[in-house]
Amino acid sequence: MKLAHTLDHAKWTFTTRRVERSRIAGSDRDFSAARSGDLILAHVEKLGQHLRVQLPCGRPSLIFPGDAVVLACGARYAPDQFEGLAEISAEGADLLAGGGCIGRMVARNERIKPATRLMPAARLLDKAGRTINLADFALRPRPSRSRPPVIAVVGTSMNSGKTLATAQLVLGLRRAGYRVAALKATGTGAFGDYNEYSDSGAHFVGDFTDAGMVSTYLQPLSRIKAGIATLLDAADEATCDIAVMEVADGIFQRETAALVADPWFGHLISGLIFACGDAVAAAGGVAHLAQFRLRPNALTGLVSCSPMASAEASAATGVPVLRKSDLADPAEAAGFALRARARLERAA
Repeated sequence: MKLAHTLDHAKWTFTTRRVERSRIAGSDRDFSAARSGDLILAHVEKLGQHLRVQLPCGRPSLIFPGDAVVLACGARYAPDQFEGLAEISAEGADLLAGGGCIGRMVARNERIKPATRLMPAARLLDKAGRTINLADFALRPRPSRSRPPVIAVVGTSMNSGKTLATAQLVLGLRRAGYRVAALKATGTGAFGDYNEYSDSGAHFVGDFTDAGMVSTYLQPLSRIKAGIATLLDAADEATCDIAVMEVADGIFQRETAALVADPWFGHLISGLIFACGDAVAAAGGVAHLAQFRLRPNALTGLVSCSPMASAEASAATGVPVLRKSDLADPAEAAGFALRARARLERAA
């Protein structure tokens, strides 16, 4: 009864939004056995970088020492913030992401505060004594005969402009009359990108948390690919005409690098946008992608804010630079869609 009361009054985080709370029937304190995706009840011990957690309803909530929160054990790789592992100790753990990722911080950017400290209270179990895991509530694979064409958005790093580019292209395609799926292939669970996609008018929004992963860091490539396939099947079931898919972090990040280098990715996508900050990054990124027979259809991101930088990047790569207003333009977006559809049909 005490556990149920605590869970009722706890702040459940964004990553747990698909969990059927009625399935929770017990708990243990075997934190050393916790694995990525396992649900953890914890109490806030000491505030640090994160002063808020993100709730399933889509708003942030302030947290205070002593607050009960429900999160998922997971790893995180974010050069602007933390690197952390899916490890929990009974002596304490770290809030790795406000979306609801608890683990052990192993490195942090010097420009930010140490992680908010959490005291694990329970690992949540079902009535059979099995650990409750996000994977238990994931979208189920529904292999379809046809999937919508996919335009992928990759970039040099965090904060290079990928999410904005994804959302603006979704907006442009929606204005052009398309039913658009906005997908997040990799990253750490949070509602910022998810909400921005929704606000842009996506007909279907999904990310790796819908595929049962709190984070894709240190996940096997096979699981990430399966998650992407599941999201695309869901987009097809939602009768989407086209999908715009953001791949988190930069092209040298572990999972992104593996995904980009896999021939499966090249066959999956029918269009590619590369977000970067300047002409040097554009030239390096285009050259790197060429190793895997990938060539962006457009450059965007921070580089597009400067006409001079845009001209340098285009001259260095031969790839046009599109501003956010270009991506949101229905005529430009429709051109992307038509080219993507044509490439998909040629590959069929």
